[in-house]
Amino acid sequence: MYDICCIGHITLDKVVTTRSVVHMPGGTSFYFSSAIRNMDVKYTMVTALATKEMYIADELRAKGTEIVVLPSTNTLYFENIYSENQDHRTQRVSQLADPFTPEQLSDMDARFFHLGPLVADDIPVSVIRELAKKGKVSLDVQGYLRKVENEQVIHIDWPAKKEALQYVYILKANESEMEVLTGTNDVRKGAITLASWGVKEVIITLGSRGSVVYKDQTFYDIPAYIPTTSVVDATGCGDTYMAGYLYQRAKNANPQDAGEFAAAMATLKIEGSGPFRGNAEDVTKFLAANHRFTFSLTA
Repeated sequence: MYDICCIGHITLDKVVTTRSVVHMPGGTSFYFSSAIRNMDVKYTMVTALATKEMYIADELRAKGTEIVVLPSTNTLYFENIYSENQDHRTQRVSQLADPFTPEQLSDMDARFFHLGPLVADDIPVSVIRELAKKGKVSLDVQGYLRKVENEQVIHIDWPAKKEALQYVYILKANESEMEVLTGTNDVRKGAITLASWGVKEVIITLGSRGSVVYKDQTFYDIPAYIPTTSVVDATGCGDTYMAGYLYQRAKNANPQDAGEFAAAMATLKIEGSGPFRGNAEDVTKFLAANHRFTFSLTA
């Protein structure tokens, strides 16, 4: 039995910012796993790769990540292009990986399953339903709102959202995703709507304005911490946030403390290119030493 299992495709990423162009592995499972591997929880990940990209899994294992790799015809390829404001990006997809199935995951047991679909067909609702029978399902909804047409990422609503969200314990969405799902740009109203569809714990991230957690009819306002250096690369920040949040929740921290830890961890990640490479002590020291933050605008 694992504390946390992350399920999602590793991607081949091209990250384009105003400062650099970087080629590297990516995807929710990659950033989440890299961020949590030095934490004191029992963790594993499940991904799917084409044969020629199996070296990515070998590199993760060499760094201490326990990983199950399923076969796929292709490895997902993403191009992420950021403007000067790294809260926003455009994306292109040149190849897709095979979707996951309930049968592939039948032997996996965990207290928390964190799902990171990257495009709409990655993880069928049947997978969510089956995993919910065994543990608490955490979902980053972004992939369900992306459809790929002619290599371009088209933003869509999620037709199966009400069917699927009744099986989701923790849901993470950013402001734009929340508005697509619920039809409102009011963070509190959006969170309440998502909870009414069955989600027990709703997380709405607001980029540089922080985040909000809604659980048991209570809102927790989480600040965004100001980087001590500069913003280098925002790719994977949401995944790093969720790694920190689920790590803390697995340790029975309350939503406020878990959210603040997650926000600090994401801030440390944004100061460099690539995934978060630190540990829980690094995050704790940052929280103790860094009192500069901006409150999210949700009051």
